Amino acid sequence: MKAFRRTLVLFLSISLIFVSFGQAQAALISNSQVLHQSEQANGKKVLLQTIHRADVQGQLLSMGVNTADIENRINQMTQAEIAQVNQQLDALPAGGGVLGIIVLIFIVFVITDVIGATNIFPFIHSVGD
Repeated sequence: MKAFRRTLVLFLSISLIFVSFGQAQAALISNSQVLHQSEQANGKKVLLQTIHRADVQGQLLSMGVNTADIENRINQMTQAEIAQVNQQLDALPAGGGVLGIIVLIFIVFVITDVIGATNIFPFIHSVGD
């Protein structure tokens, strides 16, 4: 029993030594990096809030697009794509932007269907087909 205990203690000690050799990296981050990360998170949030508006959801449903599909696609978009969509949304005139938003989202989804990233619209065949 005593030999088993010593062997177990030796094994656990050696295991702890090897586990503790993991690499850790620490670095300072700049204010611009923090601001950039904050802007990225805010961009996705703004886009998701836009598609949850009642008037936008009504238009999307009339086109046969499910809101859950749009949310999934927005979550898959790169930060550059989200920034581009938000920039185009900001360029739309105030008050008349609902139709523009819907058309813009529709065009983004048509493009992603054509390149094969999504399969939202069954009538669109991807380039690889």
